[in-house]
Amino acid sequence: MNADQGTKSGPAVSPARIKETYGLIAPHIRRTPVISLTGADFALADFPLTLKLELTQHAGSFKTRGAFANLLLRTVPAVGVVAASGGNHGAAVAYAAQKLGKPAKIFVPRISSPAKIQRIRDYGADLVVGGERYPDAFAASETWRLESGALGVHAFDQVETMLGQGTIGLEFDEQAPAIDTLLVGVGGGGLIGGIAAWYGGRVRVIGVEPEAAPTLYKAFEAGKPVDAEMGGIAADSLAPRQVGQLVFPIARKHVERVVLVTDDAIRQAQKTLWGNLRVVAEPGAAAALSALLSGRYIPAKNERVGVLVSGGNTVAVDFDR
Repeated sequence: MNADQGTKSGPAVSPARIKETYGLIAPHIRRTPVISLTGADFALADFPLTLKLELTQHAGSFKTRGAFANLLLRTVPAVGVVAASGGNHGAAVAYAAQKLGKPAKIFVPRISSPAKIQRIRDYGADLVVGGERYPDAFAASETWRLESGALGVHAFDQVETMLGQGTIGLEFDEQAPAIDTLLVGVGGGGLIGGIAAWYGGRVRVIGVEPEAAPTLYKAFEAGKPVDAEMGGIAADSLAPRQVGQLVFPIARKHVERVVLVTDDAIRQAQKTLWGNLRVVAEPGAAAALSALLSGRYIPAKNERVGVLVSGGNTVAVDFDR
């Protein structure tokens, strides 16, 4: 199914369906907070700035929304669910499965951070660590899915996943209705796809990717999902081989553009979030803010900017150094 075209009754990922999904998953998720600042708080121009702290979500990232959407909108067999992940999706699926009393088997590559691996274990999932990158974990999970009959929960290229992630847009819209622009980090694209589908062009949605993992950027250049590099500091969350096939039509329609940031800029954004707000964001979650701090995205005068800080599953480090 094309997530943008959907069926005769309307797009598969639409504001109406996102709203319905929110009603279903709301008892299981947190309505994460926003904080109102200005660019001057980060030594930038004095424009209105709103951060949504999705790192305070259950299991430490936005992925929990999509996990619950999958488990509640789809039929879960007795054998349970299976997912491949760089870490956050696996933790979210493990958490949702534990809360709903379903078995879960999670495959992650060796690059996954220890913090994410420990979260998955803490939630009681059957964890398999192997392969170098996300595509390796996904291939192993697909083999298990076919052998076991488990329900596969895709990290990004799944309608239900995007419906769940789109509820962030719904919340942000209610919490900060006046924003002109929203900066969102991009990996496989499930997050920006769901959010862009919610707004439907009412705000300027800008994707932010590492230079070392430009999945949506290259897809826009090529006019279709294509293979991209899979490296960089945020490789455990923002480095699949391609942006999602279901994601791309939504992004092409509703995402204005993608800006690329360096690993150094992402590290600096992590340090700045800690130094200014005492917020510990993982690299992928700091990418969106790094676009502002590094000047890769420069707002117009008085432009009202929103930034999603999407996760906090990282090993504690001394950002003051």
